[in-house]
Amino acid sequence: MNIFSPLFAGAMALLAQTPAPAAPELPHTKSVLDAILAAGPIMYALFALSVFSVMIVIVYLLTIRRGAVVSSGYMATADALLRKRDYLGLLAVSNRHSEAIARVVQKVLDFTTKNPNADFQQVREIAETEGTRVASSLNNRAIILADVGMIAPMIGLLGTVIGIIRSFGALGADLGTARYALLSKGISEALVNTCGGLAIGIPAMIFYAFFRGRAQRLISELESAVTHVLALLSLQYNKRAPERAPVLLEDEF
Repeated sequence: MNIFSPLFAGAMALLAQTPAPAAPELPHTKSVLDAILAAGPIMYALFALSVFSVMIVIVYLLTIRRGAVVSSGYMATADALLRKRDYLGLLAVSNRHSEAIARVVQKVLDFTTKNPNADFQQVREIAETEGTRVASSLNNRAIILADVGMIAPMIGLLGTVIGIIRSFGALGADLGTARYALLSKGISEALVNTCGGLAIGIPAMIFYAFFRGRAQRLISELESAVTHVLALLSLQYNKRAPERAPVLLEDEF
């Protein structure tokens, strides 16, 4: 024990004098922006689609709302003018308003003033046709976001397939250790494209569901407003019925 003690002490002193090996410098991780830019040309298409979807959402927030379809101010004016049978005045008011109900009333009154002998059933058909057109327009607006929600993941899937193809190409190449770097780059490109497609598609589908529900509520309010206008017009047509009744009775005999 006494023989090995000096040897052990000398070895410990030698180890203490030997400098510790320096830790290898690890490469800095990429930022999110660097990863997106390095994910290939598919990301440019996804970026353009994301800008388009944001613009669509902003436009729909301004247009798919109650004030753009049925406004209480216009309905109060229309109610007063219809009770006075001031069709030309209501037609002028409808031309100055941009609400959907104003366009429907404008079509109805334009037909009524140009065809004074038309019966109420024809007027009702004009109102229903124009109301259906406006309702279809509201529904078609919301469908655009559904299309974005379906297209974005498909574009991201295309980028994913391209990245996987590059990864397998790097595995088959005889590049030594460099192929592992190419393999990781291809996998990163595939994952970033998948994430980009889903990051655009999921919010688009959420906003589609939101605007679809809002459009359905506005269509219900539009139908109620059109029904109210037709009810007031029917009162005017019912007043004409007694005047036409004697003529109809003479024709029957």
